[in-house]
Amino acid sequence: MLKVILLQAALIGLAVVLAGLLVGSYGAFSALIGGLAYLVPNLLFVLRLRRADAEGRTNVALFFVGELIKVVCTVGILFVAIRFYPVHWLCLMGGILAAVKANLFAFLLKI
Repeated sequence: MLKVILLQAALIGLAVVLAGLLVGSYGAFSALIGGLAYLVPNLLFVLRLRRADAEGRTNVALFFVGELIKVVCTVGILFVAIRFYPVHWLCLMGGILAAVKANLFAFLLKI
């Protein structure tokens, strides 16, 4: 699962570079915010699942509660970012889309 996180980080980096080339540093930072809003909670969720698996405590409830916390954290990060930084919306959504679609690429590449 950490390979998927690395793939997400690489695609977010690509989105940041593209946004920077098209819009400038304002767009690049917006794409970075969008990507990290998805990547950071996802990384914490993966690390928590790995620790629970190593301790032999994995179950379905842990997974679903972790997913709920991940979604709430993502929305919270986006809310705070939008509240305190005037984001470029298209670049923000591009960063989020790059992070979300990395899962599809990981599936297609069989990572």
